[in-house]
Amino acid sequence: MDDTYQAYFNRVARLTLSAAHRSQLQSIQTSPKFKGGQASPFPGYSVTTPPWDKHPGNAELAQKLVQVQQQLCQELDEGLMVPVSPESFHLTLADLIWGDIYEDAVQENPEFEEQLRDLIAECFQQCEPVVSQGSPIAMQVLGLILRPRAVMVSLVPQSEEGYQRIVQLRRAIYQNSGLMALRIEQQYNFTAHITLGYFGEISPDLDRDRATQILGDISAQWFDDDLPTLTIEQAQLCKFDDMNHFYRKPDFPILTF
Repeated sequence: MDDTYQAYFNRVARLTLSAAHRSQLQSIQTSPKFKGGQASPFPGYSVTTPPWDKHPGNAELAQKLVQVQQQLCQELDEGLMVPVSPESFHLTLADLIWGDIYEDAVQENPEFEEQLRDLIAECFQQCEPVVSQGSPIAMQVLGLILRPRAVMVSLVPQSEEGYQRIVQLRRAIYQNSGLMALRIEQQYNFTAHITLGYFGEISPDLDRDRATQILGDISAQWFDDDLPTLTIEQAQLCKFDDMNHFYRKPDFPILTF
């Protein structure tokens, strides 16, 4: 289901263009993940990179993204973007389960979380010979992208080899019959991103042309070849309670790249 490397690069690059921003701004929606500026309960699991507060090697990039986040909040209409906690910045390598589906699964199967943990460990072990090459995967930030309910920065692996290692990891997860039985399925093509915030109050008088211009100006200011790369050293099973609280337990599996 995931793209070839070139198709991925072309698709993500188009999403950073002002034309894409202008188009997406026509259909943005208030995110239910935040209410009154506070994160709403939204539990689930993903396979992610370590959150920024657990990975000092990416501190320089994190600092830049915090500045971008702050500028977006200052220049866009007040309340339009609700920022996520910078400590929760991460890149999702594979979505697993969340929201109502997760809560139903836990109620129906008391051993769900233990089974999920063990099956992800099995997937990591299965793909380790292909994925773990003893070197991190370098990701280049391309620019801002919009989703119906969120503002993000997009990234692309600097090499096709790095991209294929991520794809192999995702295949091991989404083609695992045990995980399928737990209702884990691939719902999205891989689009590497770091979420900066979610849409909050959307005024009926929102000036979308002005918002498009702001996004373009910030992109021109921040996203160039001098921006630090994101270094991916590990994939981790990660649990979240809401979009500001991502964490792992000592027995959660880790895959080292």
